[in-house]
Amino acid sequence: TEDEISMHIPSPASGKPTLTMPRDFNLMFQTNVGAIATSDDASSSSVAYLRPETAQGIFINFKNAQGTARAKVPFGIAQIGKAFRNEITPRNFIFRSREFEQMEVEYFIPPGDDVWQPFHENWMKDSKDFLLSIGLRDDLLGWDVHKGDKLAHYARACTDITFRFPFGTQELMGIAARGNYDLTQHAQGSGKNLDYFDNENKEKYIPHVIEPSLGVDRLILALICSAYAEDEVAGEVRSVLKFHPSVAPIKASILPLVKNKPELVAVARELFDTLKLRYNVAWDAGGAIGRRYRRADEVGTPFCITVDFETIEENAGVTIRDRDSTEQTRVPMDEVISYLSKRIDGYE
Repeated sequence: TEDEISMHIPSPASGKPTLTMPRDFNLMFQTNVGAIATSDDASSSSVAYLRPETAQGIFINFKNAQGTARAKVPFGIAQIGKAFRNEITPRNFIFRSREFEQMEVEYFIPPGDDVWQPFHENWMKDSKDFLLSIGLRDDLLGWDVHKGDKLAHYARACTDITFRFPFGTQELMGIAARGNYDLTQHAQGSGKNLDYFDNENKEKYIPHVIEPSLGVDRLILALICSAYAEDEVAGEVRSVLKFHPSVAPIKASILPLVKNKPELVAVARELFDTLKLRYNVAWDAGGAIGRRYRRADEVGTPFCITVDFETIEENAGVTIRDRDSTEQTRVPMDEVISYLSKRIDGYE
């Protein structure tokens, strides 16, 4: 009874009898479709739920996507979109929230006990390589292999890539071998055939799937934690976000050395107008040049491009300052785009 629980059963956390009676809880958000809600009962025809993950939309459309693209197993379908979960305790900034952005890949593979493991291992490696390539620190990453009760009943294996946040080590990305559970359930529930016919081996089967899943909000938080640093420049402590150039929100800041020289400002403005067609760049003409460098460092801008008197008087190009090393390189005006492209995109 409620009296017995409140008076005699201790809480595991505090050791004191503070527990309440068990209550029904749904991790999904319930809503009603249509102008009139016929009932709040879950069996009502108007009741619907906000999706708690993006994956099921991929499975439902498996047959359409595979047939339209004429895809052969193995192949993958990727999706990014909103997901909603009725979290009991949303916390830690944007790490755990009730509305979040999710990226998932459903990679369809042939069945067989000896088939899924190499695919799973490859996706684990590729997933970590991706995280490292966009700037996450290797020393903050780890692995968590699901075993026993922690492994979902339908999964053959699941391994999380973890990240050491300031509030503790937490799951960042999951790579699961889900078998053919999802497609089988959708086929049984809908009565539709979701088999795949393998022309090469002349066999029909329901594909199994490897699912890498990643929350965009958590990834952004991990990127910020990896990028934040403090160092010393010219005898002063500098706060800087060392974002990888490929993910830095602002790729470059255009700085006319002075703002009261119209011909100098005009050249800087022309360069800014050219670069903004390709990248998100900033214009900053106010204050001392050193102060403007610091402003760019604090928001993670990897390159500061200064148009000075040598630019307009000697046609000597511009100086491009690297955020991390603070070194400055003189670059001809017609080579600025290729210089940035090589460092941001990886090619000229």
